[in-house]
Amino acid sequence: MKSGIKIIHWIVFLWLCLVILRFEVVIDYLSLIFSYFGLLNHDASSALSFLNFSFVDASLSVILFFLIVPLIISLRRKLPFIKSKMNFSFAFLIVLCFVYLFAPIISNENPEFSKNLSVTKLLPPLSSVNQLELKSEETQKLSDAEIFRLKTERIIKPAFNDNIIFADSVTLSDNVTYFQKDEANEINKNQLVSESGIPIIKEKYFVLGTDEFGRDLFARLIYGTRISLTVGIGAVVLSFIIGIILGFIAGYSGGIIDILLNRFTEIFLAFPVIYLVVLILALFGSSIFSVIFVLGISGWMSLFKLVKSEVISIKQKDFFSTAELVGLNKSQLLFREILPVIIVPVLVNLVFLFSNVVLAEAALSYLGLGTGNTYPSWGSMISSGQEYITKAWWLIAFPGLGLILTLFAFNSSGRMLGLVLNPRLKK
Repeated sequence: MKSGIKIIHWIVFLWLCLVILRFEVVIDYLSLIFSYFGLLNHDASSALSFLNFSFVDASLSVILFFLIVPLIISLRRKLPFIKSKMNFSFAFLIVLCFVYLFAPIISNENPEFSKNLSVTKLLPPLSSVNQLELKSEETQKLSDAEIFRLKTERIIKPAFNDNIIFADSVTLSDNVTYFQKDEANEINKNQLVSESGIPIIKEKYFVLGTDEFGRDLFARLIYGTRISLTVGIGAVVLSFIIGIILGFIAGYSGGIIDILLNRFTEIFLAFPVIYLVVLILALFGSSIFSVIFVLGISGWMSLFKLVKSEVISIKQKDFFSTAELVGLNKSQLLFREILPVIIVPVLVNLVFLFSNVVLAEAALSYLGLGTGNTYPSWGSMISSGQEYITKAWWLIAFPGLGLILTLFAFNSSGRMLGLVLNPRLKK
């Protein structure tokens, strides 16, 4: 029997870590989901008005969180790779998958939340501040929709909350005095959220520190990972579709069509991609969709050449000629006869393409041509942190480390995948 940590062990370990460390957050999300269905049953129109991306994202993350381990255990016989021996690359890629799928659970802080800059600006890693919370305005009777709204704002943190106060220190007497740098402020006890008449003073921790706007760097890194991976997945899917279709058409048709598509591909290869990127982003603006589009249409050329050469070779095989005689149309020939045969080199190509896209997205964001200011990304975090590199090294170190490890993990996994799927490369 082979010993050592396997992929399935690592997945279960990470899942258990989240259960232990984020148990309260998971329970809050479950409570919010049940409350939503209760509101949906009583007031459907109000319930639908609360159906936004943040709520759907958190709900799907929690549901998937409870399904993932039972699914993996039940499908372990059909997914033999999860019994493979663990290494650093696979371990880090699984961590990235957890971050991508369960970001609302890992960090329930809003990555854009900023408050009391005199206290929270450029805090180093493992810093903490005192947190006070003002009472919400009370009304005589709240509707079910209002109750759900308040519960949602408590669990799914908004980008701004005027009731939160961050302070360097707090003293309790007849009133509450909180200090922000050299400024002392006094507030009545009755205005604060309290327990048994004593104001609740929480300790707010910033594991990876804060940026120049006092935003939690850990939350921004988690959601920045999602943005970079989303761009990578979207661009790779687009490149896959373009490369497969054009490669099949060129290899299957031959003749003038093959020549034209080859020349078209060579134009893309000869034309500097950065100019194409700048042109398209200048025309359509910097958004996550425009970045996915421009990186997708600028990365399909290697896949095109690979697919075309494989199709030309497969056309000479007896099984392909038989499939044509049977009467299969071109799409059936592609998906039933060609794609299963060429899937090995295509997968290896896509893994390397993904790492290139992630690096390109980070470079674009660094230059201010990425996903814009709406979403945090590794490149934009590095760009904004370079101004403070001498006094806030963590602004660049953590997103830079995440980018380096991601590129290393994908490139290393691509090489290992190629060796596993094509043992002749070992010779």
